[in-house]
Amino acid sequence: MNKSHVLQALSTYAQQRPGLEFANYGDVSAYRSESRQITKDLHNVMELIAAVSWRDSITGDDIVKASESAFSGRLSLIPDGDTLRIEYCTGQYFPTEYRKAICAVLSRVLWNYWASDLDTGNKIRKAARDNLTQSVTRNYFY
Repeated sequence: MNKSHVLQALSTYAQQRPGLEFANYGDVSAYRSESRQITKDLHNVMELIAAVSWRDSITGDDIVKASESAFSGRLSLIPDGDTLRIEYCTGQYFPTEYRKAICAVLSRVLWNYWASDLDTGNKIRKAARDNLTQSVTRNYFY
């Protein structure tokens, strides 16, 4: 599987509208708070996509393999010829989860990448702090 195709498919999937339903929230404040968090999740996805794309030794197959275990395997990347089909099995509420699932897969890929050179979790977390924003590091590497 071509890495750029996999990352493009993940980017497209992450950029879909989350489909928040206002009726699920008690007031405008709660709705907007959830909406802000979902937008932050999109920024995290895009940062992780960029971080994975810069590392030439990471392959599309590495990303597909990571999806099998990250986020309980609920994000499925299914090669279908030259294309990639993405399926997500919702845990509780799709709008708040699907971007986090992508982040979990991509952070697993980066963890595995850094683990090939670094021998401890602390060194891997330091590499994450050195290469990623505090938000991504805090949410996906601790």
